[in-house]
Amino acid sequence: MNKPIRTVVLGILLILQLGVISNAWAQQCFADANRAYAYLITQQQNKQLVKQSGVINLNTAAEGELTQLKGIGSSKAQQIMLYREAFGPFASVDDLVKVKGIGDKTVAKNRARMSVE
Repeated sequence: MNKPIRTVVLGILLILQLGVISNAWAQQCFADANRAYAYLITQQQNKQLVKQSGVINLNTAAEGELTQLKGIGSSKAQQIMLYREAFGPFASVDDLVKVKGIGDKTVAKNRARMSVE
């Protein structure tokens, strides 16, 4: 398969996966009030840990941790996690630009706060 077609197919698959996974996460987390509360508590604890340590591992960070980075909201954090699941761990911090919607400027602003291990 030539590269442009492969890129389009991978993009479509990623979009489809994003819709299915995010819907599954929402159903899993918020179908039950206790699960929703536990999820929110976990996210808050992750945010506090990030503030204390200051460095976020792109290969293991949860959504709450990733949203602590400048220019990364919930949607982009989910895209990072989906990219990681689809293509494997990031080899370097610079690989973050491979995620759609994240550019060199976002990486530059957050370089000191990110790591890959």
